[in-house]
Amino acid sequence: MQKNQLVKKLLAVGVAAAMFSAVGAQAQTSGQSAQSMTNQSATGNPNLTGKTAADGTVNNTSSQGTEDRSSQVGAQGSSGTQGSTRAEGAKSHTSDQSGMHSTSGASGAAGATGSGAAKLSAADRKGIMDMAIANMAEIETGKLALSKSQNAEVKTYAQQMIDDHGKALSELQTLAQAKGVTLPTELDAKHKAMAAKLEKLSGDAFDKQYMKMAGLQDHKATHAKLQKISKSAKDPDVKAAADKTIPTVEQHLKAAQQMTSTKSGTTSGK
Repeated sequence: MQKNQLVKKLLAVGVAAAMFSAVGAQAQTSGQSAQSMTNQSATGNPNLTGKTAADGTVNNTSSQGTEDRSSQVGAQGSSGTQGSTRAEGAKSHTSDQSGMHSTSGASGAAGATGSGAAKLSAADRKGIMDMAIANMAEIETGKLALSKSQNAEVKTYAQQMIDDHGKALSELQTLAQAKGVTLPTELDAKHKAMAAKLEKLSGDAFDKQYMKMAGLQDHKATHAKLQKISKSAKDPDVKAAADKTIPTVEQHLKAAQQMTSTKSGTTSGK
């Protein structure tokens, strides 16, 4: 009986020991699982932190990159603006210089004209006006001959006077404008009297007086006047104008002399 009780106690102790052993194993397993989970959590946290850090680095890099690009764009925009401003400034400066040059050129031209007019002597001024009146007189009497004469040769001569002296007067007007000289707009008293006398004549009488007064006398007087202007003129342009007209007047005078030496030059209708 005692042995049986001892065996039962031993069995009970063994069962209890087995149970404690199983609980300990289970507890150890749970501890290992908990430890493993803890380790995984610990390991996961650095990974997550690392990922966050990496993301942060990417974000920071991206942000920095954006900032760098913005800076570059800003620099380029600033350079473009500065370049544009410089270009506009240079263009404006060039325009201002062009404007200054144009104004200076215009002022210089005006000054040259004014200076030329101021330096023109009284004799040269009178010479220009005398040449103008001589041309105007030949044009006026030539028009009168075209309307009154019946002689073809006289009319041809009169047309030549209008053409040649009209051209000379036009060139003289240009010269007078450049020199600041105002030309007369009507004939002087001498030529007005001649025109008035011719106006009263007709037929052969008109042809004879026209060729005598306008063809011979007036051209002789004009020729002498041109030679005097050429010799005494101080202004080279005034002298050049006189010299250019002298050959034309000589040709007109020669033609008038030939016409008045024969009856064909003074007879109407022949």
